[in-house]
Amino acid sequence: MLDQTFLLYGANGYTGELIARYAAAFGLQPILAGRNKPALEKLGAALNLPVRVFALEDKPAMQKALQEVAVVVNAAGPYDFTAKQLVEACITEGRHYLDLNGDAIIYDMIRTYDKAARDSGVMLLPGAGYDVVPTDCLALWLKQQMPDARSLKIAFAILNSALSRGTAINTVLKLGLPGLSRIDGKLVEEPVGKKGMYVQFPGVKKKLFTMSLPWGDLSTAYVSTGIPNIETYININKAAWFFLKGQGAYNWLLKTQLVRGIANAIVKRQSPGPDQVMRDKTNALIWAQVSNAKGDVLTANMVVPEAYTLTALAALLITKKVLKKDFKSGYQTPATAYGAELIMEIEGVKRELIA
Repeated sequence: MLDQTFLLYGANGYTGELIARYAAAFGLQPILAGRNKPALEKLGAALNLPVRVFALEDKPAMQKALQEVAVVVNAAGPYDFTAKQLVEACITEGRHYLDLNGDAIIYDMIRTYDKAARDSGVMLLPGAGYDVVPTDCLALWLKQQMPDARSLKIAFAILNSALSRGTAINTVLKLGLPGLSRIDGKLVEEPVGKKGMYVQFPGVKKKLFTMSLPWGDLSTAYVSTGIPNIETYININKAAWFFLKGQGAYNWLLKTQLVRGIANAIVKRQSPGPDQVMRDKTNALIWAQVSNAKGDVLTANMVVPEAYTLTALAALLITKKVLKKDFKSGYQTPATAYGAELIMEIEGVKRELIA
C-alpha cells in the first residue's frame, strides 16, 4: 500500500478527471475507478495511471479494489446512488471515505455511520470540495468571532462559468422537490426560493439578487458550528426567482418521468463542463453573515478559485493529509477535521471580515 495512492471512483466524470489530472502536483497517484471501462482506460492511458473497473453492485470487486488503498474519493454522482454503498464498504474494509457531495440530506445520512466509522478507525468526510470546504471554513471562522451566534446565512455567486454535466443531471433529479432550511436545529422543508435578498459580493460593483436554495451547508455548517438557524442562497436572475415562486402550481409536472427525461436528454447534449480557459478566468464568490440574539451582526466575504478547480484542489489537499495520517475518526466536516484555516492553504483564496 503506497502512501501516495488512493482510489478515485468516478474518475471518468468531469470533476473526477480534473482530480486525476491535478493529482501529480500534490505528489499523489490515483487509481482510476468506475464502471465505464472505455472511458477509464482512455484516461488511464493518457495519464499513465492504473485502472479498476467495477460497479458498486459488484461487492467482491469493490472490496478487492478498496484493499489496495487507504483512502477512497467518491466523485461519482448522483450521490443518492453511490454514497451509501461506498461508505459501508469503506467502514467494513477500514478505509477512509471522501466525496464531493453537496446534498444536506445525504450528509445527514452519512452522519448516521459516525459510530461505526469511529469503531473502525476511519474518517468519513463528505463534501471535500466546493461548495462545502470554503463555506464550512468560513462559517466556523465567523463562529469563532461570535461564539454566541444563533443564525447563519451563506450566499454564493459563480459568475462567467457553467455547470458540469454531472451537476446538471443531479439538478434534474431534484426537479419539483422541496427546498430546505435549518430552523432551531432541525431541517425543515420549504419551497425553493422562498426567500430572496440582495448581496454585495466581493469585487462586484453592484449587489446581486440571491434566492434561498438548499446547499450542503445546512448540514455541515450545523455540525461544525452548532448554529441552529441556517439559510443558504445562490445568485439568480430576479425574474427567474419570481417564476420559481409559483412552482407549487407545477411541481407535480416537474417530477414526472416525461419532464425529467426531456431535461436529462438536453443536459446530456451539453459539454462536460467549463473548459480550462473559462475556469482560469473566473472565481467563486462567497458571502456569509452571523447574528446573535442581541442583534449583533458580523459579515465576511471570501474569493476562491473557480468552483470545479477549487473542488479538485481541496479534495487532493484533504486526501494528502489523510494519507499522512492527519485525520479524525468518525463523521467529519472539513472544518471539524482541519479547522477554519484549511481553506487558506489553497492558493488564490482571500478572506475578509467586513462588518
